[in-house]
Amino acid sequence: MTWINTVAYEAATGKLKKLYDRVKGPDNNVDNIMLAHSLRPHSMEGHMAIYKNVIHHSGNKTDKWLLEACGVYVSHLNGCHYCFEHHFAGMKRLLKNDERSEKIKEAIIHDAPQEAFEGSQLAIMHYARKLTMTPANMVRDDVTALQEAGIDDGEILEINQVVSYFSYANRTVLGLGVNTVDDIIGLSPNNSDDPDNWNHT
Repeated sequence: MTWINTVAYEAATGKLKKLYDRVKGPDNNVDNIMLAHSLRPHSMEGHMAIYKNVIHHSGNKTDKWLLEACGVYVSHLNGCHYCFEHHFAGMKRLLKNDERSEKIKEAIIHDAPQEAFEGSQLAIMHYARKLTMTPANMVRDDVTALQEAGIDDGEILEINQVVSYFSYANRTVLGLGVNTVDDIIGLSPNNSDDPDNWNHT
């Protein structure tokens, strides 16, 4: 499950148990990425707060499926199979179009977003790629390109935070050996209207 010890849901007590109860899904399932934080519950709490507010918040204007697609691309670029699989499943559920979802998946796998995106969506993917692969090379023109594609500054901030979050999550997974064994793929805290509701469905 991970390369470090974790505390199972059944063995959790105190603050950890309370956090598990907030993030759990069906049958008391806790995603392995959250289990990886179990020796430091405050770390899990910070992770979930960022995740919920960056991707699953009603204040976002960008379509949630597109935020997930951006995360899938970043995860692929970082070589994070765990996040790729989880968030592709989430994106597919949100998009409700299997053919389009598979087209996006293939485009991402081949690092060819132009095969599945165009216009402002393609501009987002170009920004995500550069920020992930060569962050020190980012320049003002990278943001200007998004603005010229019709994306407002608040949405640019949303995209920036999604790319940044997934790079953090990917490194959490890759650095601790988190895998998908016994995980339920694609669950997420879908109640965007309540920022304190972290339950996964």
